[in-house]
Amino acid sequence: MRFKTVTSPHILQDASVGQVMRRVLYAMLPGIAALTWFFGWGILINLVLATTMALLAETALLAVRGKPIVLHLGDSSAVVTAWLLAVALPPLAPWWLTVIGVLSAIVVAKHLYGGLGYNPFNPAMVGYVVLLISFPREMSTWLIPHGVDQQHALTLLETLRVMFHDEWPARFTVDALTGATPLDVLRTRLGLGLTVTEIRNSPVFGIVAGQGWEWAALGFLLGGLWLVYTHAADWRIPVGMLSGLAVISSVFYLLDPLRYAPPWFHLWSGAAIFGAFFIATDPVTASTTPRGRLIYGAGIGILVYIIRGFGGYPDGVAFSVLLMNIAAPTIDLYTQPRVFGARRG
Repeated sequence: MRFKTVTSPHILQDASVGQVMRRVLYAMLPGIAALTWFFGWGILINLVLATTMALLAETALLAVRGKPIVLHLGDSSAVVTAWLLAVALPPLAPWWLTVIGVLSAIVVAKHLYGGLGYNPFNPAMVGYVVLLISFPREMSTWLIPHGVDQQHALTLLETLRVMFHDEWPARFTVDALTGATPLDVLRTRLGLGLTVTEIRNSPVFGIVAGQGWEWAALGFLLGGLWLVYTHAADWRIPVGMLSGLAVISSVFYLLDPLRYAPPWFHLWSGAAIFGAFFIATDPVTASTTPRGRLIYGAGIGILVYIIRGFGGYPDGVAFSVLLMNIAAPTIDLYTQPRVFGARRG
């Protein structure tokens, strides 16, 4: 008797691509709510603008390539890319910055490689890196969290005027509204010879990380754990990434606690938790073997710390993910389960 053999992966899936993508969107909501509370309306405006541009670009590219538009738009992958990029952008990013980032992600990083499933690099991180390298000033203009100064909260109309017309409210100066991120403050002041203890006394820092940032990280952690619980994300990648970041930051902190920040600061600052659960877990560009996913995640965590501590940027999640995207095929090659009885070449 002959049996029909199907191709890999030999795993029963309980959800379609669209269902998995929508779970990712739902899981991002707690973190987005926290970011909006601390940084204002700009977060939501970025989301609306990025989503609109992503859907328009996706529709245009699908039409050019002769693909079924309704079918591919229904998988929500373009919306996920838009949300991942929008959350990473400054709350007062000019509208054209978001447009360029989305087009770089959807057109260049996704469709020029063949569309969903064929892109070797995470599209949202490609868009983010394009913006970070090309427009460093605009990408570093972050609002002071409302938890630090509630009097400097912008209204919806004021936020729209800043983002679309560069019209700042007369009652504020730009310097009064914006400031460096905690990671940037740490990096700059360490360069001035201050100790970590002295820097942590700054009002931009909260309980374990930066004001507002730690609460956003908690929101993304809750959403990320739900993704793991629903099997929309593999636990190995975030565990590997956060463990790699924790281990290397602990080593340097134990060597010199006055010069290097503690591991809990690195875990709760910047995009570490957001990146671990929502960016590094991209099923298309990440490693696919069980052991490979742990190695892949750990590599991202280690690279994040190296870039933060010794590189040219305050945070390194985007660069680390893209670098490990390159390494993912090789990691998979050497971590594939052995076939019983197979001979070594």
